[in-house]
Order: sequence, then structure tokens, then C-alpha cells
Amino acid sequence: MFEILEKKVLSPEVSLIRISAPDIARRVKAGQFVIIRIDERGERIPLTVADFDRGEGTLTIIFQEVGKTTKHLASLSEGTLLADVVGPLGHPTKIGNYGCVICVAGGVGAAHIYPVTRAFKNAGNHVITILGARSANLLVWEDELKMASDELYITTDDGSKGRHGLVTDALRDLLQEKKVDLVMAVGPAIMMKFVCKTTLDFGVKTMVSLNPIMVDGTGMCGACRVSVGGETKFCCVDGPDFDGHQVDFDLLIARQRMYLEEEKIALEHYAKRSDN
Repeated sequence: MFEILEKKVLSPEVSLIRISAPDIARRVKAGQFVIIRIDERGERIPLTVADFDRGEGTLTIIFQEVGKTTKHLASLSEGTLLADVVGPLGHPTKIGNYGCVICVAGGVGAAHIYPVTRAFKNAGNHVITILGARSANLLVWEDELKMASDELYITTDDGSKGRHGLVTDALRDLLQEKKVDLVMAVGPAIMMKFVCKTTLDFGVKTMVSLNPIMVDGTGMCGACRVSVGGETKFCCVDGPDFDGHQVDFDLLIARQRMYLEEEKIALEHYAKRSDN
């Protein structure tokens, strides 16, 4: 069993939990994820490891409430025991000294980009981070990303903080001003799609961390299959990082929407039970 040691609400519908998981904390690296199951009858959900402490044996997870299970997870209090935390899963992000690296995070993608940003900086890169959200109250881990980066730029769709606009607006300006060697993007699939369209114009290598529907996380079920360069890949064992210029984002987005009706029904049932 895995105890929730700490819980914080970071923004509306975004929470942080710190979990005791010594075996995973000893081995996890930037870019990897875990699969959590709340109880024996619970859904398996993949969540990125936002931070880890090998000495304390803890994992920090940041997640957005988007369905029944994430709302259930957000309702749990410190001291609750989770049935399963499986990991670390997926390949770590390939960290090297590339030169100038731009990390782009949209919304809760900040949780994934933080350890990656820190690792790029520790490897000697000049790291620029662009953090975007719909509005200021939805920005998470701004202070942490500022410490992990040489430069930090904020964008909000409504202009309530930072630059009024999208992350791609700030990205295009930086690509015009600087020699950039690598772009790493994490966030909603539609955001990553347009980040890749932007960098393609400048010929800059771009990696993305994909977030498809996933079930077992071991490559057995095939639920997380994506098309990269015309080949079928399993995100859980081949990724989650891929060359963004090779990803079929339209297929990814379509597959992410396959179970929207079932998710809506499950959420309605959960809400009714919670009200009683």
C-alpha cells in the first residue's frame, strides 16, 4: 500500500499529492510515469512523476480533475492508502548537452516538464521555459520552473498574466531571435501539434511527451498505440517521448475522444453517489 503523505490544491481542478513509494523513487528518472489504482476495483490511470526524493522515498504527482477517477483521487486526504502505484514506466527523456533548449508546457504539462527542465539545466544547457494556461489562476509550478530555467516566459489565453496569447506566439518570437537546438513540448495534444508546426518552419528538432488512452502500461493491451512516422508505436513502452514532427496528432486526438460518452456517464454516477 502507498500512503498519501501530503496533499495540496494548486489551482481549480489541479491537485498535488506526495506519495510514499521508496522502490520507485530510487529508480525513477525525468520523463517517466506511474500507473495508480486507488482501490481494488479502481481504474488504472497513468500519471507523470513531477518530482521525487530518493532519500525520503517519495513521489510527487500533479494531476487535473478530468474524469471520475481523478476527481476521486482529488477527494482523498493525507493518510489514505492507495492500492497500487506501478512504475517507473516508459523511457526517461533523453538528456544531453544540446546547447539551447526550449521547454514548452501547457496547463498541467508543467508537472511533466519540471524534472525534464531541471535535468536539461543540470546537463549544461541554456534552458528557456514557456509556461502557458487559459488564465493566471490555472498556472501551476511557476516558481519551481523559474528556478529550474535560465529564462521563463508566461502566456495566458485571456491575458490575465504574462503575454496575452498562446505558447506558440512566444515560441515563434524566440525561434526568430535565438539559435535553438531542441524544443521539448508537453501539454494538450492540440498544443503539441501546433508547437511542432511552428518549429517545423525553423527546422528545429522537437520532442513531445504523448498522453494517449492507456490501460496496462506494459505494451500488452495496445490501448496506447500511436502513429509515429507511419509506424504504430505503443506509448507506454516505446515512449512517452517521440519526435513531434513524425507524430500523427489528428489520430491521437481522435483516439483520446473514443470514450467521452462512457467517461461522462461514469462521472455522472460518481457525482450522484458523492451527493448521497
